[in-house]
Amino acid sequence: MITTHVLDTARGMPAAGVKIEIYRVKFDGTLELLKSSETNNDGRSAEPLLSGDQLQAGVYQITFFIGRYFESTKSNENTSVFLDQVPVRFTVSNPSSHYHVPLLASPYGYTTYRGS
Repeated sequence: MITTHVLDTARGMPAAGVKIEIYRVKFDGTLELLKSSETNNDGRSAEPLLSGDQLQAGVYQITFFIGRYFESTKSNENTSVFLDQVPVRFTVSNPSSHYHVPLLASPYGYTTYRGS
């Protein structure tokens, strides 16, 4: 199972309404879109991005459309948004495991990790 959540570290709160797309990375490097979703008020996807037979061993990419979110939350027109899309590419080696891929972001930087 693959799950995610997005935290707005600049405001210290979950990031609601962030568009998320998950792709399978094919052997030739091209991306196959598997699902598009949006974070809820808790900054989480309402359901797993992939689960069960949908999840196979291989390379995946979650793209977070964080720029749109930060543009919508700007309180000052002089504040610029540096990040647009954040792609996170990772390998699933055991499809029966839980892969939680959170994004902690501000308008100027981000971090991610494999959570539980």
